[in-house]
Amino acid sequence: MDIVSFNVNGLRAILKKGFNEWFENLRPDILCLQEIKADKTQINSDEFLNLEGYNSYWNSAERKGYSGVLTISKVKCEDVSFGIGIEKFDNEGRLIRLKYPDFNLFNVYFPNGKSSEERLQFKLDYYDAFLDLCEGLKRKDEELIITGDFNTAHREIDLANPKENEKYSGFLPIERKWLDKLLEKGYIDTFRHFYPDATGMYTWWTYRFNARKKNIGWRIDYFFVTEGLIDRIEKSVILSDVYGSDHAPILLRIK
Repeated sequence: MDIVSFNVNGLRAILKKGFNEWFENLRPDILCLQEIKADKTQINSDEFLNLEGYNSYWNSAERKGYSGVLTISKVKCEDVSFGIGIEKFDNEGRLIRLKYPDFNLFNVYFPNGKSSEERLQFKLDYYDAFLDLCEGLKRKDEELIITGDFNTAHREIDLANPKENEKYSGFLPIERKWLDKLLEKGYIDTFRHFYPDATGMYTWWTYRFNARKKNIGWRIDYFFVTEGLIDRIEKSVILSDVYGSDHAPILLRIK
């Protein structure tokens, strides 16, 4: 089973950049999109994907043209839920959970903390609330796959210029500490499981300074899994040759 995650930085925009053709060539079992910046009514169905055989689940922000996640699955799920259950987080359309027979799949667009101290605290509070949700499921012996844009690079090898960015949101010690906590609680960064020391492997590049061509990037998109799933993971890669967004998609293959 192939699961792909992709921050598209605007679904309506990427539809004009070859997104449908890419999807048709890949046809993953499950596709998780973040930062769709649209709701279902704003998408022309004649221009959108051929979703025959797929079910689609939308969680759009109340604010138009902002945030939002979409999960498309041809694998039948048992249940779907939207959000964390806390209103101040959930009106931004940041999370969808699909429950399958042997795992739960979270598609999450975590907040960005760069704009202000208030938004940084919002991001940190969201991190904690999300982890509480996950830990509650783990206590019920549920297995989890967590994917999306975490908006934080974990370690120095996860961005091109760590020293220059250590005082900016996205690479602050307090943000990175939360990712440390995630690992301490038994969640596994699947990319680092396969490529523990790989450098120059990024998922996001600013549109400025010709950064993508120069590969001045950050790895901020992840697949984390609980320990009970790691032996089933066959592949975790960055599809760095896919354009159309400031992010690259990532792919997880699970038995």
